[in-house]
Amino acid sequence: MDRLNLHKIDFLVALIDEFGKRFGLSNRESYRYINQYGGVQMFLNHYDILHTLPFRDMVDGMAAFCHRHGGKLV
Repeated sequence: MDRLNLHKIDFLVALIDEFGKRFGLSNRESYRYINQYGGVQMFLNHYDILHTLPFRDMVDGMAAFCHRHGGKLV
């Protein structure tokens, strides 16, 4: 696996962790929620922009994205 993909994975894991902390979810629950509402694919599609944002903004954005796609966390 190349360095960029490893960096994407590390970054996604960190985002999942921060998302879980914000909403009181385990990492597993956080991943399942984000994935269920299309957040993982959105992250992969827009990584080039997302990785430039502070984690707080990314968590806010991910919560808003998932909410627009049926998620209940805000």
